[in-house]
Amino acid sequence: MMSLHILIGCTGSVASIKVPILVRALLEHFPQSEIRVVSTEHAQHFFTKEDIPVPVLTERDEWETWSKIQDPVLHIELRKWADLLLIAPLDANTLAKIANGICDNLLTCIVRAWDNQRPLLFAPAMNTYMYEHPLTSSHILSLKSLGYIEIPSISKKLACGDTGYGAMAEVSTLVSAVESAVVQVPASAQLT
Repeated sequence: MMSLHILIGCTGSVASIKVPILVRALLEHFPQSEIRVVSTEHAQHFFTKEDIPVPVLTERDEWETWSKIQDPVLHIELRKWADLLLIAPLDANTLAKIANGICDNLLTCIVRAWDNQRPLLFAPAMNTYMYEHPLTSSHILSLKSLGYIEIPSISKKLACGDTGYGAMAEVSTLVSAVESAVVQVPASAQLT
C-alpha cells in the first residue's frame, strides 16, 4: 500500500461541517498515509480543531512560523510535503480567487505554488444560485484547464433549504476520487 501525504483544503461553505467525517474516511481508507488540513478562516465556523484527528493549519500558522530570512515558509513547506491536494469543500469565493490567480491566504498560496505534476482535486460546494451563475462554470473550466480534477457537485436539499445543484459530493465519492488520483502521485511517495 502506498504511503501518501494528503493535504485537505477546506473553505467557507457549510459543507465544511463534513471535514471531520472526510478526514476519518481517508484515514480508514489510506491507513499508511499522513493527512493535514488547511482551513480558511470561514471554514472554521463549521467545525472545531478538536473534531479533527490530524493537524489543522490556518492563516495564523503561516505568519507565526516565520520571523526571519531562512525560516521555513509554511505554504511552500506544505506544497513540498503533500503528494495530493484535495480542496473539499471549495466555496464560490475561493474558487473565484484560484481561477483569477489570487493568493491571499494559506490555502490559496499553496495552490498558487502547487506542483502540477501532483494531483489537485476540488469539490465545489455552494448555494444553487451561486453554482448556476455563469462565472462559476467559467471558474471551474479555468481550474480544469490547469489540470486540476473536479469532483462535481450534486443536487439535493441544501442547508439553506433550497434544492438543486451545488452540494458537495458525498464523502464516499471524495474518497473514491482520491483513490483514482493516486495513480498520478509521483514516485516520491514511498511504498510500504
